[in-house]
Amino acid sequence: MISRYARPEMTQIWDAQSKYQIWFEIEAHACDAMANAGVIPQEAAEQIWAGGKNVQFDVERIDEIEREVKHDVIAFLTHLAEHVGEPARFVHQGLTSSDVLDTCLSVQLERASGLLLKGMDRVLSALKKQAFEHKNSICIGRSHGIHAEPTTFGLKMAQGFAEFSRGRERLEAARKEIAVCAISGAVGTFANIDPMVETHVAKMLNLAVEPVSTQVIPRDRHAVFFSTLGVIASSIERLATEIRHLQRTEVAEAEEFFAKGQKGSSAMPHKRNPILTENLTGLARLIRGCVTPALENVALWHERDISHSSVERAIAPDATIHLDFALHRMAGVIENLVVHKEKMLENLNLHGGIHNSQRVLLALTQKGASREEAYRLVQRNAMAAWGGKGGFEDLLRADEDVTAFLRGEEIAALFDLGYHIRHVDTIFARVFDDR
Repeated sequence: MISRYARPEMTQIWDAQSKYQIWFEIEAHACDAMANAGVIPQEAAEQIWAGGKNVQFDVERIDEIEREVKHDVIAFLTHLAEHVGEPARFVHQGLTSSDVLDTCLSVQLERASGLLLKGMDRVLSALKKQAFEHKNSICIGRSHGIHAEPTTFGLKMAQGFAEFSRGRERLEAARKEIAVCAISGAVGTFANIDPMVETHVAKMLNLAVEPVSTQVIPRDRHAVFFSTLGVIASSIERLATEIRHLQRTEVAEAEEFFAKGQKGSSAMPHKRNPILTENLTGLARLIRGCVTPALENVALWHERDISHSSVERAIAPDATIHLDFALHRMAGVIENLVVHKEKMLENLNLHGGIHNSQRVLLALTQKGASREEAYRLVQRNAMAAWGGKGGFEDLLRADEDVTAFLRGEEIAALFDLGYHIRHVDTIFARVFDDR
């Protein structure tokens, strides 16, 4: 993670001070549960809270201790004892390091999910606004990058809205799946700690209880979480790629907002480059790069090993921080998108109306022409129009093989643009009803 692609709300979740505060709360809540059960003195639990709550943990001091003991949780506990004093001997009774580390990671990922969902909501709001504003803004649809049939720019935005809505639902599910607590001791058998401690800590941290932790929370949960982030990143890239294509000089149907005083190139003053969506494409690659390591973390040795640890120290902050940044950047692009409806119509008519070829093909078959013959007649005239030899409608009217089946007014009726968008309301109702 670099600060260039980070928002402070998300980075705070992953900073050392926040992590140590969560570690302390896990330990202190566990002490409360043990005190309630009579395992440790109630006074000790109260003193532990008093000694560690609202404390600014000395990160440098913890690092200094870790350099000696070579263990991050022990280093923290040693530093905590410096604040708490004698009652610190009751801290971490029956717990193992993974109880603290894994439960903390669950808290961090759950909190990160909350911020990501806010970013998703901003993207969805921007897409919905653009979709309705351009619901009937007709443009050419493209398949294989080639002119196909008319669509509307609003439908492009509606498709994005539907896709990000699915992504939001997946993220909600992934958030729920990752929000679990494990306080089960070595190899997860509760041999030295009562399960009621885990139940209490989970309740206090608003987490569910992991049914079988085997000392670590099973990593299939994390694999689903990071895979979900990867899919959302791919949705961002799909939308960013569409905008990049639409901004190409030869297309020029939509473009990123270009601010006063902004410069596009150090060498060419005329340039207005799609730098934001290009940046989003790159960020999507980084986020997806976290998915395979998360999948490979699932297969740990026996009840546990720590091969997953170094991976998660990197991918957990990186993936969530980058996706948080990307969502808000994507929302900003959509909110400020410049749409050129006149250019859309110009491009639509670039080849003399050949986008109506399917309508003509179907009309000919309905009038008695075989599909093979109809296809040959339509393609012959469409290729001539594409080659600049006249408008498609005029060429059809002049073709005696075509007029043997279709009268002039029937041909003209096949060039009505409204025909292509007559079901837009139906599609919008499917996408936006109750949203």
